[in-house]
Amino acid sequence: MKKALVLGATGCIGEYLVPELAKKGYMVDGVALYPKEDTEYVRYLKVDGLDIDVIRDLVTKTHYDTVIDLMLYIGLETFKKRYEIFLKNTDHYVFFSSYRVYADSETPIKEESDRLYDVVSDPDFIKDCDIEYALYKAQQEDLLRSSPFENFTILRPTMVYASRRYQLVGLEAPVFLKRAAQGKKVILPECARNICAALIWSGDAAKLISGIVNNQKAFGETYTICNGEKNTWEDIAKLYKEYANLDYEFIDTNVYMSLFKEDLPEYRKHIYDRFFNRITDPAKILEATGFKKENFTFLKDGLKKELATIPKDFLWWEHPLDKKMDELIENNR
Repeated sequence: MKKALVLGATGCIGEYLVPELAKKGYMVDGVALYPKEDTEYVRYLKVDGLDIDVIRDLVTKTHYDTVIDLMLYIGLETFKKRYEIFLKNTDHYVFFSSYRVYADSETPIKEESDRLYDVVSDPDFIKDCDIEYALYKAQQEDLLRSSPFENFTILRPTMVYASRRYQLVGLEAPVFLKRAAQGKKVILPECARNICAALIWSGDAAKLISGIVNNQKAFGETYTICNGEKNTWEDIAKLYKEYANLDYEFIDTNVYMSLFKEDLPEYRKHIYDRFFNRITDPAKILEATGFKKENFTFLKDGLKKELATIPKDFLWWEHPLDKKMDELIENNR
């Protein structure tokens, strides 16, 4: 049997990807800080995936046919210390970038669409490559492409949702779903109301990724993990209202953005991603994997399924944005 190493095996993508690989006949080692129970074909390793010495030891002592790397390496230098370790010690290294590398586009995003890193003109944004996710992901992609190796594939997933991760414009589950559970209103920026967002259910993302693994045609290639579905942020807010009793209101964008005035990366995430019209074209990933567009679980069904499984002990830690939103709502009544 082929062996796969998944770094970040119990995260939003890993929770569906690991069993999908096992179903396809892989013996899977899943690296996670919070491992699950082992199964016949899956062994979880309680290991810090950012510990370079531990990971080097793993991949040099065991031959893995594929290493699927779901870890977040902040900045270029962090990745520089690791990428050759993977490329030299596996047949196929699957690197996770992000759809956020793409610039704004008036046409559906394709793999050859412009990247922010290559076209953005904001000097203050560009100089912060070490902290700006969209920029350092692009640099990490370029590092792989400039290497003498060809046994890699770059994946750019759109926003992925599953049982512990959900998005609403720039808000994440611990803020807006907690507020929904408490009967509190959530405020959203008016400019995003009719902007299309790109989301994909984790289970579908896992199927697409598993179709790329050890696929020789995918070596040296880049793919967007997407489904091409078109939903505006208001469409998505309405689904959260239906499935999670979310009370929301679109307000002046500048007032909303004052929530993030002390958090530059979050502020820029809105400006350089959430306020872009993210319509995607899945043609390349569908051709590579043989997955059919009609087999996607689209948002209205995927959200309903996942929101029904949220654990009762989830979301109840305090998030600083929650208090700020309370204050902003009170001050703007």
